[in-house]
Amino acid sequence: MEKTTNVTVAGLGGQGVLTVTDILAEVLFRAGFDVKKSEVHGMSQRGGSVSSEVRFGKAVASPMVPEGESDYLIVMEPTQVEVNQYKLRPGGVLITTADVPTEKLKNPKALNTMMLGALSAHLGVDHALWLEVIKEFLPQKLHELNLEMFELGRQAALKK
Repeated sequence: MEKTTNVTVAGLGGQGVLTVTDILAEVLFRAGFDVKKSEVHGMSQRGGSVSSEVRFGKAVASPMVPEGESDYLIVMEPTQVEVNQYKLRPGGVLITTADVPTEKLKNPKALNTMMLGALSAHLGVDHALWLEVIKEFLPQKLHELNLEMFELGRQAALKK
């Protein structure tokens, strides 16, 4: 992959936006990409807007995604879609809660892994690598739930 791919994840404080990009960055690094990550916390402790960006490719110079150049925009809170839409490039992929089976969400805190699963379907990275990194980043008592939610999100995206 010669081109740098840009991913922006947005939501509200407490939704696991930073966890998603931490896991994403590690998966991509282990897959052999040069990876850069940046975060904007905003009012995260008060449930305010949070966004984090991951850039990956053969060689990535900057962690910041230029405005309007995200190839993928993952938005975990419907009120944040319009606020963050300007970050997505024309023809980019928008993934929102409408794209995953939130009715099957067993715990609201696992929405982040469900959304990560949806994104994983687009990136062509080894499936087993995703599962390995999720298990390393999350406590063992949460593995079963989060792996199940990841698979639900992934399967929903693969069916589209």
